Amino acid sequence: MGVRIDCVTEKQVIAHVLSSIRDGIGGWIVTPNVDHLRIISERPDLLATINAASLKIADGMPLIWASRVQGTPLPERVTGAGLTASLTAAASKAGSSIFFLGGNPGDGEAAAAVLGRLNPGLKIAGIMCPPLGFENDSLQMTEIANALRSAKPDLVYTCFGFPKDPLVISALRPCLPAAWFLGLGGSLAIVSGRTRRAPRWMQRAGMEWLWRLGLEPRRLFRRYIVEDIPFAIRLLSNALVQH
Repeated sequence: MGVRIDCVTEKQVIAHVLSSIRDGIGGWIVTPNVDHLRIISERPDLLATINAASLKIADGMPLIWASRVQGTPLPERVTGAGLTASLTAAASKAGSSIFFLGGNPGDGEAAAAVLGRLNPGLKIAGIMCPPLGFENDSLQMTEIANALRSAKPDLVYTCFGFPKDPLVISALRPCLPAAWFLGLGGSLAIVSGRTRRAPRWMQRAGMEWLWRLGLEPRRLFRRYIVEDIPFAIRLLSNALVQH
């Protein structure tokens, strides 16, 4: 549906990012799922921004199913939450530093503490939780850019949700061209323990959305039931036509 998804495994993503960091080459990662594709279909102006990312990885089982129906199968689902843990572990061993940007107040500090316990010696370059509306405030954006330049992290985890993540990354990347930016949505809340992730069997079965709906029914009912399920059917139908 216009979004180019890279045919990579989680291990390949990690190897590519760390190799690029060693070579002084920056980049950025987006993690499209069904909800993201639906929003892009309603806002075509976002398509060029998403496709400009260095890596587009499928964070959503319907994308995996659609790739199989289409005849261009992706090897596996690569989630933002999973990548937060695995890439951080690999970055810690490689001596790479991480900057946590966004999430709810306290999420960055809590996530850094959890990841630090799991990965002794992890280098935390900085933590910032900008106020609501910061992306429309040039002074706030300048302050964030200056903080990144001063900290010089190898990795920047942005957790603002979609489509704010890719838009903020696009604006900030020029200030730190050698770093890798990852748009990770609500991953800090999961890593910190504030939000519980679905059991692994539900993740593998493509039912993680149902788990999240059970945790936050009032907030997520419209998104998942009214908007995303019909769009997922449309996505699979389109994949069948493209086969």
